[in-house]
Amino acid sequence: MSEFRGSSTIRSATLTLQSILPSVVENNRLRLFSGSANIPLAQEVARYLGMDLGPMVRKQFADGELYIQIQESIRGCDVYLIQPTCHPVNDHLMELLIMIDACRRASARQITAVIPYYGYARADRKTAGRESITAKLVANLITKAGANRILAMDLHSAQIQGYFDIPFDHVYGSPVLLDYLMSKQLSDIVVVSPDVGGVARARAFAKKLNDAPLAIIDKRRQAHNIAEVMNLIGDVKNKAAVLVDDMIDTAGTISEAAKLLRKEGARQVYACATHAVFSPPAIERLSSGVFEEVIVTNTIPIAEKDRFPQLTMLSVANLLGETIWRVHEDSSVSSMFR
Repeated sequence: MSEFRGSSTIRSATLTLQSILPSVVENNRLRLFSGSANIPLAQEVARYLGMDLGPMVRKQFADGELYIQIQESIRGCDVYLIQPTCHPVNDHLMELLIMIDACRRASARQITAVIPYYGYARADRKTAGRESITAKLVANLITKAGANRILAMDLHSAQIQGYFDIPFDHVYGSPVLLDYLMSKQLSDIVVVSPDVGGVARARAFAKKLNDAPLAIIDKRRQAHNIAEVMNLIGDVKNKAAVLVDDMIDTAGTISEAAKLLRKEGARQVYACATHAVFSPPAIERLSSGVFEEVIVTNTIPIAEKDRFPQLTMLSVANLLGETIWRVHEDSSVSSMFR
């Protein structure tokens, strides 16, 4: 059965927060609101901070237009809006923009857009003529709407931070994933990057996993969402191979990589990713039996019907909650990942 777990790596931070929590709760400048994209995650973050989500009305008119109204005074407050821009991306992005605008017009002192999953992140550069750099366009829209700060998790491309002319806090889901993997006490682990572009991410993951060895899949992409796996660089024979990526979309790349690892003699194959996009036919590919376990986080909600026996879902709520608290208290965020 699938599991939903928190991370013990945040426990020490939790104790720190609990010792100072009264000052946070008494500070009525802090407000937390959630869009409709991932309300359960927002509720967990609110519980971690010892507060409730702010009241908000969200309606959709017959023609599809959205209506947002903040139902309490936020004048002079520091507002945090939790909204991953996951499927349906355009609807959730527009909802976030309207929430930001509503808070700006309600005279919020500072508006932070908390975006656990940043949609359009893969459109971060031009790979052919006459293309849009949509990741930059989205950054412009969020900024123009009135956001003063961005808090996002595991961007597909780190350079997206530079698309914003406002403060940007980039946090990582790796502490939660690493904590879970270490608890399994796997032997002879090799960390595998599913493509050359993810080598830096896999190398950092391997270093924190007791300096595990690294392997790389040489992938040749024929078209969007279609990948052909060609070669394996590294030794995986009789090892527990851990494929690490920032997201799993259609699972074409990672499932083909897993088949290659099995062919090359890997004893077990695990998939680790922060964002479970799971576009069709991802579920069929991931549940085919090639993976020992598919480990993701809850930055994107997964419907009950889309869960399968090999799936393990970990919560990043404590991590996001701790980051929000540190931003609000002007404390260091980067020290959480050292």
